[in-house]
Amino acid sequence: MATFTHIDSSSRPTMVDVSDKAVTKRTATAQTRVRFPAEVAEALRSQQFNTPKGPVFQTAIIAGTMAAKRTHDLIPFCHPLGIEKCTMAIEMDGDDAVVRCTVSVHHKTGVEMEALTGASVAALTIYDMCKALSHDILIAETRLVEKRGGKSDVG
Repeated sequence: MATFTHIDSSSRPTMVDVSDKAVTKRTATAQTRVRFPAEVAEALRSQQFNTPKGPVFQTAIIAGTMAAKRTHDLIPFCHPLGIEKCTMAIEMDGDDAVVRCTVSVHHKTGVEMEALTGASVAALTIYDMCKALSHDILIAETRLVEKRGGKSDVG
């Protein structure tokens, strides 16, 4: 059975002590899917993904990058990290926008939460910029796609 790392011996919440861990390159990729109703996807395509609020995907990329860099301000026990790389990609898959965020750093702790936060906030930004077209837009399937470095690799 796995143990929770954010609980101390007295069952109080605590930040994980990474002081004895080795600095290694750590990379994580997360993905979120934004499901548009067909008519919304078509309207966005016909407008080259621009709305009166501005360029949807470009704005979402900026928001997601900003969020990844500020994850420690949002998630209580995340360590502040000097992120060395953050790439965002948004592609259409049918009527869905697929948001991918990859984050890398040389550090003692991983960047899964940074990648997940970046992908999530980019998806929220897409919703915000498109909600005038429909409130039936669905943000779904936020997940870790891959992580490398540290104790274990995933994906």
